[in-house]
Amino acid sequence: MSKILVTYFSLTGNTKKIAESIHSVLEGDKKIEPVDDVQELDDYTLVFIGFPVHSHSVPFKIEMLLRRIPEGKKIALFSTHGAIKGSRLSQEAIEHAAVTASKAKILGIFSCRGKVSSKAQEVLSKSPEHTLWAEMSVSAQTHPNEADLEDARTFARKIVTLSHQ
Repeated sequence: MSKILVTYFSLTGNTKKIAESIHSVLEGDKKIEPVDDVQELDDYTLVFIGFPVHSHSVPFKIEMLLRRIPEGKKIALFSTHGAIKGSRLSQEAIEHAAVTASKAKILGIFSCRGKVSSKAQEVLSKSPEHTLWAEMSVSAQTHPNEADLEDARTFARKIVTLSHQ
């Protein structure tokens, strides 16, 4: 019998919405909890791990979780970001997460846009190296939207199928 964990780190609520969408379509023995509450991973046959992209990278709390994943553990990664989907800025953090979790068996990766706080936009728009990102993030204000949430549910179903192979 599969035991599934969905864990996430979320400051603005974007990543939590995606985590809840993933959790909503899972069947059987399943649990959802913030990364701060995760104690043990050994009991789970599959772990979904979500995070917002911070400065093109993985938040420290998620990085620490990824480093302690048991070898061969089946995981799926998901992230939210303000960058345009498919851009280099949206991919760097998820690539970093995959490298950090290299002992795990990564079954899939999902990312979608998420609303960026006005404070973060204001601070980063004043930094020349973040001007492009700040401009991109304005168009993410309506995300995650219902299409993003449905894509996350589809991703979860696919990962569960892959986890049984």
